[in-house]
Amino acid sequence: MTRSREGGALALLLHTHMPYVEGFGTWPFGEEWLWEAIASCYLPLLDLLDSRNPPLTLSLTPVLADQLGAPGLAGRFHRFIGDTRRFTHAEDASGLRAGGHSSLAAELERAWSADYEHAAERMADRGGDLLRAFAPHAHWTSSATHAVLPLLATDAGARLQIQTGIASHLHRFGSWRGGFWLPECAHTPHLEPILAAAGVHRTCVELTGRFGLGARTHLQPLVSDAGIVLFPIDRATISLVWSDAGYPADTRYRDYHRHTVHHHNPWRNDGSPYDHELALARARTHAADFVSRTRERLRRDGASLPGGGLAICALDTELLGHWWYEGLHWLDAVIDECSSQGLELVRLDDALDRFEPAPLGDGEWDPSSWGADGDLSTWSAPAVADMAFATRAAELQTLAAAVDGHAGPAPVRELLALQASDWPFMISRGLAVPYARERFDGHRIALAEALRDGSQASIEGLRELALHADPGILLTP
Repeated sequence: MTRSREGGALALLLHTHMPYVEGFGTWPFGEEWLWEAIASCYLPLLDLLDSRNPPLTLSLTPVLADQLGAPGLAGRFHRFIGDTRRFTHAEDASGLRAGGHSSLAAELERAWSADYEHAAERMADRGGDLLRAFAPHAHWTSSATHAVLPLLATDAGARLQIQTGIASHLHRFGSWRGGFWLPECAHTPHLEPILAAAGVHRTCVELTGRFGLGARTHLQPLVSDAGIVLFPIDRATISLVWSDAGYPADTRYRDYHRHTVHHHNPWRNDGSPYDHELALARARTHAADFVSRTRERLRRDGASLPGGGLAICALDTELLGHWWYEGLHWLDAVIDECSSQGLELVRLDDALDRFEPAPLGDGEWDPSSWGADGDLSTWSAPAVADMAFATRAAELQTLAAAVDGHAGPAPVRELLALQASDWPFMISRGLAVPYARERFDGHRIALAEALRDGSQASIEGLRELALHADPGILLTP
């Protein structure tokens, strides 16, 4: 790859996460989300990573790894493809053709073959072992169940989430260089000694609210008093992709929100029938534009910084291929464009060889996240305040039980399930609200029962969730 040592660099971080849905519901909410993500995102992404080995940073959350390693996962995925998706595509294509919409029907038939049938073949080629497939690429880990760490009630609760997540990663992948994705990019300085004690060396932070959109400060790593390198994500770069006016809103791309009876998407954003080749061509154009604009951002604002500045574009992995159907084609083209335009791509684990971090500096640092308004309100605002308080109360109850010697694996794992950021996020965003409430209430009730039953509490309902949780962490100073 052509590299420009003086013109700054781009770091692409893909944060790979799925709430624990395996075994918890099917249609319309539940484990079908996992099957769809595997088919539309994870399998094609793995093919791209294996064939090109680009210097990207991939975080894989322990809660997603718990699901990818679940017994029988491959067989259930194949049944979903061979039974459910084969049937729904055929039914919708038949209905559209009968209604005189032959071009829409043809698109559904193309998508069945190119996406789902091909995904089943690739899953079989990999022996159904997606954890093994991710192993060479999963550089960063995260907390056990994707809890918003600044909202936890105690340092002990934060240690449980952080250390359980790291233990899960080491058990599955064997090595780790200290990269840790803060769930929802939620940061507050009081977490840093806890992270450092667990072996975390580097993480990402969202500081747009502190420095302002497009500030030069976002292009230089920072180092905290605890010795942790904080990589500011660059919202100016991210917004080219992930915003209301970002690339996925282009009229040529497939419309995610308009769907057939069985929730397939044969339309493009302007309402006309989807044209796959036209959309792929647009993705290549947008890749060239993205690299060009990133180079200009670095030239304009990073020239005076060590190494020319580092622009970090952090995205949810599932945006690519699932939410934005053409997103993985865009990513593939970005790799090519970086080479042809002379923009260096760098993994964050390697970035400090070139980019010297600046001291964090003094002053008050409010909690931050990449949620709405850059704060924690998505997970604590009035619509979900009861969940935030109930989760903190449950943490204190579990900690008290641990001190008394009555907190075994069941209550600890139910607490971790309850603390997931996904349940309040869904409610705040109006997504699958009944399901989110059902899951939250279910884990809250199960935790209360587990605390009551003590060592006799059952863990069967938790499936593979947080198998590496150690109740003793709650009692570690």
